[in-house]
Amino acid sequence: MHTVAVLALDGVIPFDLSTPIDVFQRTRLPDGRSAYRVRVCSPAGEVDAGAFTLRAPWRLDALAGADTVVVAGCAEPLAPVPDEVLDALRDVAARGTRIASICTGAFILAAAGLLDGRRATTHWAAAAQLAERHPEVDVDPAVLYVDDGQVLTSAGAAAGLDLCLHMVRRDLGSAVAADVARLSVMPLEREGGQAQFIVPEHPPAPRGSTMEPLLIWMEENAGEELTLDDLAARAGMSPRTLHRRFREQTGTSPLRWLHLARIRRAQHLLETTAHPVDRIARQVGFGSPTAFRDRFKRLIGTSPHAYRRSFQRV
Repeated sequence: MHTVAVLALDGVIPFDLSTPIDVFQRTRLPDGRSAYRVRVCSPAGEVDAGAFTLRAPWRLDALAGADTVVVAGCAEPLAPVPDEVLDALRDVAARGTRIASICTGAFILAAAGLLDGRRATTHWAAAAQLAERHPEVDVDPAVLYVDDGQVLTSAGAAAGLDLCLHMVRRDLGSAVAADVARLSVMPLEREGGQAQFIVPEHPPAPRGSTMEPLLIWMEENAGEELTLDDLAARAGMSPRTLHRRFREQTGTSPLRWLHLARIRRAQHLLETTAHPVDRIARQVGFGSPTAFRDRFKRLIGTSPHAYRRSFQRV
């Protein structure tokens, strides 16, 4: 039987902790036997989970006997990690044990040096912090999880479920994993990554800058089929000068900024109306529905139809 040790530190996010416990305890082999033995471990006997206190039956020495170690996320990802925890994780990594993190648990793995030189992910809201604190880690904020062989990381709590199902499938095959997914009322694979949950932000321009009037006008007229020449004429500049000054003040090009404005508007329409996708493409200023679908998929990570299924509010 495969042993999974779930590591919980003070400040653990309850859902991040319960996800691997639920998934691995529910997994059954074709003959009905349990496929995994789950052990909840912590440096001390009790773990502060915010709304309640958890009693952990196992200590850090239990990590050494595990086939997989899953590190649950903490509400304060930048909090110091005890040296004994970092040493225990380094020891099991040196033995070749599979190690995974859920959500901000990636910060704990990074603190132990286990993500150095690796591609990894975490919750999109914390991805910039992870990249800044650990520049040696290749942080990808757009995916639900990353399987880098021995070390795996996932995005938010729900993406931890995706990752656990992925590990079950890797261990026992798609049929067993599909059974667990059905029990969790969850598709075995979700379309897109966590980019679909992020509202694209416009690169800012300093208040009072020469670009500010143009940015306001672009936001108000994003639904029109505007070209760089149109924007330059509105700004009273040559296209070349506009492109240079725009990039200096916003860090991006005029047309990319305009595309972000259109995609934001498209997200709103997909969430709040039943308009056909082709109509929305025209409403937000894309002359071609195909170009709209391609741009939407590139920026959001999923198709307009899939986005609507996930986020429609009407």
